[in-house]
Amino acid sequence: MLLPAAAGVTAAKVVPPVPAREFRAAWIATVGNSCWPSKPGLSTAQQKAELLALLDRAAALKLNAVIFQVRPACDALYPSDLEPWSEYLTGVMGRPPLPYYDPLAFAIQEAHRRGLELHAWFNPFRAHYMPAISAIAPGHISRTQPQLVRAYGKYLWLDPGDPAVRAWTLKVVMDVVRRYDIDGVHFDDYFYPYHEKTPAGAAIDFPDEGTWRRYGAGAKMTRDDWRRHNVDLFMEQVYFNLKTAKPWVKFGVSPFGIWRPKNPPSVTGLDAYNELYADSRKWLRAGWCDYLTPQLYWSTTSPGQSFGTLLGWWNGENVHGRHVWPGLNSLKTDEGWPVSEIAAEINLTRRYTDPGQVHWSIAALMKNSALATMLANNLYRQPALVPASPWLDAQAPEMPQLSVSYRSGSVLATWEGRNGAGPRWWLFQYHANGNWTTRLYSADQPGVRLGDTRPEAIALRAVSRTGILSAPAVWEKP
Repeated sequence: MLLPAAAGVTAAKVVPPVPAREFRAAWIATVGNSCWPSKPGLSTAQQKAELLALLDRAAALKLNAVIFQVRPACDALYPSDLEPWSEYLTGVMGRPPLPYYDPLAFAIQEAHRRGLELHAWFNPFRAHYMPAISAIAPGHISRTQPQLVRAYGKYLWLDPGDPAVRAWTLKVVMDVVRRYDIDGVHFDDYFYPYHEKTPAGAAIDFPDEGTWRRYGAGAKMTRDDWRRHNVDLFMEQVYFNLKTAKPWVKFGVSPFGIWRPKNPPSVTGLDAYNELYADSRKWLRAGWCDYLTPQLYWSTTSPGQSFGTLLGWWNGENVHGRHVWPGLNSLKTDEGWPVSEIAAEINLTRRYTDPGQVHWSIAALMKNSALATMLANNLYRQPALVPASPWLDAQAPEMPQLSVSYRSGSVLATWEGRNGAGPRWWLFQYHANGNWTTRLYSADQPGVRLGDTRPEAIALRAVSRTGILSAPAVWEKP
């Protein structure tokens, strides 16, 4: 039996529900083989299988994004003419996977197939991480441009005060932006490094005396202000270069969760403004990011770093209406935190417009079955769309063309964009047995078969790259 194609598209009696909006993400860290791959030297097949397991878990829990670390320390989890292959893949810096594949391209394809955004996570100034697995490759920046690199503690760092450093990292980021279909660029909390200490506990200053003399001493600002200015320049450059190349790609930053102690007054702790030279409040207030993910890794009952107090303060600084999606320390559920603490934090984020959270890290969602069960059965029981970013583009896509038919005893829904235009996602909803079910499909999926389900109505919306919905095309059972 063939059902009428697109019946009721323009004058439907049934109105599909407005989908929930919430950013639900997890970090996938590659540095030190933290989350993926589980160890260096795995075969390509093993690496792919492990990554698919992480993405499958994210999709099963109804997350809608992953933040995938592609540049831990001036290395690359993708083929690059600028920086060597990461040692976390093969165990040898500079050696590509064998059999050859592109991990970033594979991750993007498989994430999108599961309805997940993929944000590429870069560490902008860390140049080498310890403990090392292999020797530093000849193509690493510490070998090719050693004048840009500083030894500090056990690590190597790029010096943010050198304009050539900022230009280099920007070049690396934009290379990925131009070559890959990513949904976001993401930086974490490392700008200038956390202070190394002497055996007596005194802070060791970052070794940038030469750079300060060349570029900062005549700038009529203190050395601390100059360091902050260097990072500010870089953040502004990244944002505006990104928007020139691909305006829809979101720029997100996850700074240390405290901007400065006493902000708000009850807060105590590390002063990232003075130690990391990260004026993260300025970036949010200047509109140099599309989302801010302060790492609020404390509990709701922590007296000096209350999760709820800090979350409220950050939202109060959000003068441009960007997204504030805090980082949650979900790994703490393996160290004594009850799962209910993460639930309480998620519920606090939902007090604000366009809520969201990022779990540190996906390992917690893989290891802790109680946490995963709570999310799946309770707080993430229904799927959610990533909140829209209308300041990037508020244009709604055209209503798609929807066709519905019976084929081989089941309902088949197929669709396409008008005039050949494809969105980022298809939002598919159907009404059966008194309930609406919502699913998100990638732009290249042309349809879906519903098996034994006999829906009374089906609705389809196109979702733009910035999260804007089209009008629904609706089919109703005759």
